Amino acid sequence: MIIAPSLLAADFARFGHDANRADRAGAEWLHLDIMDGHFVPNISFGPQLVRAVRPHFRRVLDVHLMCSKPEPLFQAFVDAGADRLTTHVELGNQVTPLLWKIRSLGRKVGLAINPPTLISQVRPYLDQVDLILVMTVNPGFGGQPFIEECVPKIQQVAAWRRQLGLDFRIEVDGGINDETAAECARAGADTFVAGTSLFRHRNLKLAVQRMRRVAAAAAPKG
Repeated sequence: MIIAPSLLAADFARFGHDANRADRAGAEWLHLDIMDGHFVPNISFGPQLVRAVRPHFRRVLDVHLMCSKPEPLFQAFVDAGADRLTTHVELGNQVTPLLWKIRSLGRKVGLAINPPTLISQVRPYLDQVDLILVMTVNPGFGGQPFIEECVPKIQQVAAWRRQLGLDFRIEVDGGINDETAAECARAGADTFVAGTSLFRHRNLKLAVQRMRRVAAAAAPKG
């Protein structure tokens, strides 16, 4: 089980400090939501922030691009230190070349899907990715409640993974706390992005450990 604190929920005046908190807490990944104000109705941050936090987090920087035109940004994020790049299935006929471009840059490839989108849209790309990100809130703002109707999507992606003998990760993001992490783990998720529910804790290490423990306990055995 991988726990990925989301920097969107950190103290914006202390990004380096909070990235280091996540590092010291033992989080495997640090999740960075990149919003362009067009694909989603908000603007967050860009490659410069990834570059700024890179020295403060020693493990994986997981960059989620909620952008209408992500390809021109790929190289800048790679140069800034991103380890993984995730783009969206909602970009339609752009998806295949986008996945190819990420792979050509030597980075792990992720594909995200929003709550209103039919899960069948990701099916053609499963053998091309390292990760499927099932959004469990409508993207654009942190702190939203978990959308229960997304759980069957996780179950379907997990079933396809078993049937096809693939080993991509299943990531969830949106309203993730100990309770919803366990629910998603039962459905087949193995990677959990959590912002508010983690960063609000004074002892982030204990919060990360607890979420990892409850998710592992809920996961299907065998």
